[in-house]
Amino acid sequence: SGDGNMKVSAKAAQFTESVIREMTRVANLHGSINLAQGFPDFDTPPEVVKAAVEALEAGFNQYAITWGAKSLRDSIAYYYKRWHDLDIDPESEICVCCGSTEAMISAVMSVLDPGEELIVFEPFYENYGPDAILSGATPRYAPLAPKGKDWEIDWEALERTFSPSSAAIILNTPNNPTGKVFTREELERIARLCIENDVICITDEIYDHIVFDGRVHVPMVTIPGMRKRTVTINAMSKTFAVTGWRVGWTVASPEITGAIRKVHDFVTVGAPHPLQEAGAKALRMTDEYFHSLGPFYQERRDMIESILEETGFGPIRPFGAYYIMADISNFGWDDDTEFSHWLAKEIGVAVVPGSSFFSNPADGRQWIRFCFCKKLGTLQEARRRLRKLK
Repeated sequence: SGDGNMKVSAKAAQFTESVIREMTRVANLHGSINLAQGFPDFDTPPEVVKAAVEALEAGFNQYAITWGAKSLRDSIAYYYKRWHDLDIDPESEICVCCGSTEAMISAVMSVLDPGEELIVFEPFYENYGPDAILSGATPRYAPLAPKGKDWEIDWEALERTFSPSSAAIILNTPNNPTGKVFTREELERIARLCIENDVICITDEIYDHIVFDGRVHVPMVTIPGMRKRTVTINAMSKTFAVTGWRVGWTVASPEITGAIRKVHDFVTVGAPHPLQEAGAKALRMTDEYFHSLGPFYQERRDMIESILEETGFGPIRPFGAYYIMADISNFGWDDDTEFSHWLAKEIGVAVVPGSSFFSNPADGRQWIRFCFCKKLGTLQEARRRLRKLK
């Protein structure tokens, strides 16, 4: 047998590994402050950790029901009733997955056939393109244009992306990487397009409690006409600072949920049982906890925005999630990736190159993304290092 190149699938050859997670390795290599990958450097709430310890000690160490422990599904249904007055059936409309990442790929694979099209707003969270490719679908991109201090939908361009081949659209609100929080009016217009074109809306709402400046998160499933054609995705990761737990879920009609449960079963079998039991308790935490998240992260948003403005970047204010996109054109670099590696090595701050959020990398050449889910002291140290740029 020869020692030539071994064949890999055309699917796997169409995308690279995660640039975001690569930048964490770059940060570790250079001892940089990691403002690239979106995970906190502060502790998980102690009552959430305690619930996990209690679940381990209580013996929840074998398989849960494939599509989710009953306690967690009941708490998810309670959560949507509590926050959005939605009646969800925990027996037929919920599938618990290994984080929102698996929830998204399982949902995409459940509603798209090869040759169909998946509409994605860009800049987009980098998993969505590969999710389409792994499903045999074709991603079609609709731009969010930076206008002044927010990102606006190009409605004409969005309408053009809908075609007879369109099967689904991914909507991420609050949005990563831009921090855009889609308004009710915007959601109603998108809903009309979904209904007119018989398209399913898959929504990634993992930052649902992290909103600023009085903005309100509106779930697409609450928009008239969208109850049966929306797949809502959420997870424990961001709300409870447990990005390593890998517990997420989908909420959808019984028909779609049935398909998602089948895909999920053969992709991962199930999410970690003790962490599901802990999640069941966490989702029932006090109103004060959930209401504290916006002000907590807004303080960090305000700090990073002032740091970036002071040190020569052009940030666009996020109204939700915990990332901020910044224009780097002041620095005279024409390659965001080279700039990001230089920033990590020479300045000691790691970020994500903007090109990883665009289908055409050239569109992201002048952008980088910072995350600000960090201790205030970490951000102050980033300020001290970035001042070397002046």
